[in-house]
Amino acid sequence: MKDTDIKRLLYTHLLCIFSIILSIFIPSLFLENFSVLETHLTWLCICSVFVTAINLILYLVVKPNTPSKRSSLSYKVTRFLKCCIYFLLSCFFFHIIFVLYGAPLIELVLETFSFAVILSTFTTVPCLCLLGPNIKAWLRVFSRNGVTSIWENSLQITTISSFLGTWFGAFPIPLDWERPWQVWPISCTLGATLGYVAGLIISPLWIYWNRKQLTYKNN
Repeated sequence: MKDTDIKRLLYTHLLCIFSIILSIFIPSLFLENFSVLETHLTWLCICSVFVTAINLILYLVVKPNTPSKRSSLSYKVTRFLKCCIYFLLSCFFFHIIFVLYGAPLIELVLETFSFAVILSTFTTVPCLCLLGPNIKAWLRVFSRNGVTSIWENSLQITTISSFLGTWFGAFPIPLDWERPWQVWPISCTLGATLGYVAGLIISPLWIYWNRKQLTYKNN
């Protein structure tokens, strides 16, 4: 494992973090009374667009995976459409999970679905960028010893940390502190965002620290 690969991973993650920072400050220059808490749904949409765009650009530039031999236009279009379908299915799946775990079924539907979109942005979008619409590859990466590169190692860490952030973010909701950020799903989205950022920071550091022990098998 080369240190240059780890540095490239680190710079990529720093740009992903920068995209979240941009989603907080840039809209405030054009939208009146914009804030993460007061206009939370607007911020969720903007953050999702920023993070998705940066992920797509970075993975197109960095190209961590070996390019496929099938590079025809029809193949690329089909792959893109499959990725869009997978993303939408991921949003609906998370939405159903949130409802099963106690989110309002009819009230706050837009809020719940927006939360599902941002969580899909933090978890599904990187999977689609790195692995494509390939369920077998997803299952391989998230199995115990299935990773074949530092990028897949990083994908494991950022995805798990996003889910953990979401879980911890739900803890304050039932408490009677009467804080504005306790309204569903603000604390959960903030937790997911912080978890995603933490994963982006931790994964390159963890990989660098354990670089001598990490070995990868090429498929």
